[in-house]
Amino acid sequence: MKTHDFYFELPQELIAQTPLQRRDASRLLTLDKETGAWEHKHFYDLPDLLRPNDCLILNDSRVLPARLLGSRVHAGGGLGGACEVLLLTDRGDNVWECLVRPGKKLRTGAKVSFGERGELTGEIIGEVEGGNRLVRFGYAGIFLEVLERLGQMPLPPYIKEELQDRERYQTVYARASGSAAAPTAGLHFTKELMERLRAGGVNLGYVTLHVGLGTFRPVKEEEITDHDMHSEYCAVPAETAELVNRTKAAGGRVICVGTTSCRTLESWAGEDRHMEARSGWTDIFIYPGYRFKVVDALVTNFHLPESTLLMLVSALAGREHVLEAYAEAVRERYRFFSFGDAMFIG
Repeated sequence: MKTHDFYFELPQELIAQTPLQRRDASRLLTLDKETGAWEHKHFYDLPDLLRPNDCLILNDSRVLPARLLGSRVHAGGGLGGACEVLLLTDRGDNVWECLVRPGKKLRTGAKVSFGERGELTGEIIGEVEGGNRLVRFGYAGIFLEVLERLGQMPLPPYIKEELQDRERYQTVYARASGSAAAPTAGLHFTKELMERLRAGGVNLGYVTLHVGLGTFRPVKEEEITDHDMHSEYCAVPAETAELVNRTKAAGGRVICVGTTSCRTLESWAGEDRHMEARSGWTDIFIYPGYRFKVVDALVTNFHLPESTLLMLVSALAGREHVLEAYAEAVRERYRFFSFGDAMFIG
């Protein structure tokens, strides 16, 4: 299967630059994965689409304010030119794998400083494959609290507007810090909507997948099977594994909120479709032809052309059905990508 098979035309003006004032006011395109039929609704209609004994699986990862703007430090201790460091992966002992700019100036041994009084410092201690740097940070207090003061949200490259409220790039149930990008399908939920779902007999369960910037990496190979999928850390707690198994036994549907939740469950589900608690790194690549083990339905945003996320959605509902639904969304002027509208595929 070719990468170009997942291309579609998207007018630039349909790429949402800012979130809606009300989270659940976004539009919701429903897609029947068997027939390809669609309907136009709003996200606050979601409880009407679910049934008692269904379960929703949500990714509780919280986005780190991982974009740090500071200065390079000269050998004599004075400050030099501006620099940018983007945290990617915690390697332990205050060492993070990072993207850095300007790369030519930030080689092994270079030092950087952030904050007016150098509250946070860093030293490049190594380089890894692909050009990322290993940075050892120095600070007083608690690292996450320092980040909250000094860091900025690492918005996707297609968003050009400044984010006024950083909590709008977090889900209302986010709790496990570690993502470099938001699990955006969850941005539509409000606490009130979650209470309506529970009142209707829908069970909510949580997994964690820390979203990496690899989620935005384009597929450059002509054949999709030649694509080297990025790795991300994810975990299924015992209570969520039990919920999935209980839902299946009762004839309910397992509905993932976002491709991250979907990839997490499918990574750790057994071939016998039994779910067990597990954690670790996953590089699962789901594309048409994949046989889902536990996931029945999906709540998801609209994705980039030729992306691995669009391929995953196509594996669940069929490439033709998905591309036809996307064409309808373009005709109806839906808002696309991270701050855009949503789909329910069931």
